[in-house]
Amino acid sequence: MSLPRHSVDRAAPIGVFDSGIGGLSVLQALRAALPGEDLVYVADSAHTPYGERSDAFITERTSAIARHLRDAHGAKLLVIACNTASAAAAHVVRQDNPGWPVVAIEPALKPAAHHTRTGHVGVLATRSTLASRKFAALRAAVTSAHQEVRFSEVACDGLAASIERWAQGGDGSASRDLLARYLGQLGELGAAAHAIDTLVLGCTHYPLIREQIQQQLPLGVGIVDSGLPVARHARRLLHSTGLLRAEPLGDEAPLSPASLRLLATGSVHTLHAAAQRWLRPMAAPLPDVETLAL
Repeated sequence: MSLPRHSVDRAAPIGVFDSGIGGLSVLQALRAALPGEDLVYVADSAHTPYGERSDAFITERTSAIARHLRDAHGAKLLVIACNTASAAAAHVVRQDNPGWPVVAIEPALKPAAHHTRTGHVGVLATRSTLASRKFAALRAAVTSAHQEVRFSEVACDGLAASIERWAQGGDGSASRDLLARYLGQLGELGAAAHAIDTLVLGCTHYPLIREQIQQQLPLGVGIVDSGLPVARHARRLLHSTGLLRAEPLGDEAPLSPASLRLLATGSVHTLHAAAQRWLRPMAAPLPDVETLAL
């Protein structure tokens, strides 16, 4: 068996993948935490959303896109910026690519358990994520460590897809209506005893509309997501493997400025519109979205 062809060059890019536009929330955190790193983002928009797909389908797509980022772009590290894909397929990607640093994402139950004051945490996520063994194991581990904390979960069917349509068409009414329904299903929200005072956004699409979610919450209810923890973990992995893109030393040639590439397997318009809406420019204008036939 041939060895994986991921790059061990610190100037190589980080590969980031999501089923659609949701991973832009993680990409934004990566850009802020690692401003010197080149990034390649793939949206599997031809097959989004993953939330109601089978594990077999999700694993096949995740593996195919991981291979593309490894072989075509020489990605030195992979970030699976999708809770559903992480739960279904991260272990397969790691098995197939020994030695390749892979960062998977998980709902931010651990930070939420530290944040809550009432001991009651709400979780919004896809049906697939909530039904996964990985989520069950995470929930069990957190409740074992924080026995005073309980979690209430709601499967938000259609919410990720509605956010994709919002990005494309500019109409957020469907997303706001779905949010109101799912927040209502969680139960009492607020600072009262036993009420939910902390909300976990367990799908990377949801932080894109964080402002709209906050508007529907009572004062005092906090929101946590996984973007910043993922970016910090990626930085730690790059540092520990010697792949962190740092300033050149001595007579080393200077590294080129950090770049960003955006690729989509389906509509380039959706990713372009979402990037313009939700991915704040940093040092350079946002690039055009490239089509990826995969």
